[in-house]
Order: sequence, then structure tokens, then C-alpha cells
Amino acid sequence: MRPRLEPVDPAYLMGLREHVHHVLRRAIIAGELPAGTWLNERQMATELGVSTTPLKEALRRLESEGLVATEPRRGVRVTFDAGQAEEMALARAALEGMIARMAAQRIDAEGTVRLGAIVDAMALATTAGEVETLIVLNEQFHDGIHAISGCRYLQRLTEGQRIYVHTARAIILGDADERARAFSEHRAIFDALVARNPDEAERTMREHVMRSAQQHVRTAFERRTETLA
Repeated sequence: MRPRLEPVDPAYLMGLREHVHHVLRRAIIAGELPAGTWLNERQMATELGVSTTPLKEALRRLESEGLVATEPRRGVRVTFDAGQAEEMALARAALEGMIARMAAQRIDAEGTVRLGAIVDAMALATTAGEVETLIVLNEQFHDGIHAISGCRYLQRLTEGQRIYVHTARAIILGDADERARAFSEHRAIFDALVARNPDEAERTMREHVMRSAQQHVRTAFERRTETLA
């Protein structure tokens, strides 16, 4: 029997421009490049070991995502801060809550089995502390609820936040207590969906999204502020 092949690391699938964009976006969302930081293109290109061409493209994309801003004759400045993170969380909580409400009204036996398998896998990964696996399962769980809801328009509205959410999960799920809390919340959301309780599904989803976002803010911004002080 031939050995099982391991999945390819997504980093190897990225082109140079995509990789530069990914590295900078993660540093900004993680608070490593805090709001107000002026980005020296030549210095950053040297640190990254690339030319300024992929860096300029990455900065343009970051500006379109609302993470940086270009100021005439001054350069590029990081604008993403705790306030923006919380604002994005409010929007996502409202959208995800409504999607969960619709999913609770539309879930069937197949959807129950599919989500249940994800929750079971999350339980195992939480116990084992498998952070990367949990990040993937988190996304599968929320995507599964989206699919059950059938809310294509609401799903499209959430697309712009996917990378932010992915990075935030990678930051906070490194903490064992946070992993346990997140699993408990996902279990509560699943139970509300299976019970076909729209009010409870919306409430638990909203609270989960907001608490996770607040944890990200504490981890990425408040702790850094204390360190700098």
C-alpha cells in the first residue's frame, strides 16, 4: 500500500504577489503593523526579499480592503485598528446571525448529518489542540450553515470579510481556553439549528461572532498597546 499523501501547504500555491499580500495583510490584522504605521516600500521590499512591483500591488489591494490608505506626498499608512475590527464584527454578527436564523428554518436530515460530522471533528481537534485543523473546520462549519440557509445574497455580503476572519481565527485559536470556548459556542449553535429554533440560532451565532471578535481585539491590539507602553 502506498503511503498517504499529505495536503499541499497553501503557501506553496501562492504566486509571489499573492504571498506578499498575504504576509502584509496578516501582519496588519494581527496588530504587528499597528494603525498609524507609515510603510516604507523600499525597506519592506528589502525585508521581504522582493522587488517593489509585487509590494506596490499588494498595497493597492490592502487599500481596496480598507486596511491602509495612501496620502499624497506622504506615502502609505496603516489604518486598520481596533475600532474598525469591532465595526466589521458588528456587520458580520448581523449577517451571520440572520443566515443562522434562516438555516434553522431550512435544515433537513442531510444538513444535520453534515454539520454533526464537522462538530464531532471539531471536538477531536479541540482536545488534541490541532489549531490548523480547527481553522479549516471552523470555516467548513460556517460554510455549511450558509449552504443550508440558501441565502445567496447574504453569503455574498460576507465574502469581503473571509480573509479577515481566517486571520483572526489563526491568531486567537492558538490559546487553549479560547479553543474550548469556541467549541462550546459552535456546539450551542448546532444544537439550536437541529432544534429548528431560529431565535436561539441567531442569538448564539451573534454572540459567538462578537465574542470571538472581542478576543481578537484584545489579542492583536490591546496587548500590543500595553507592550509598547
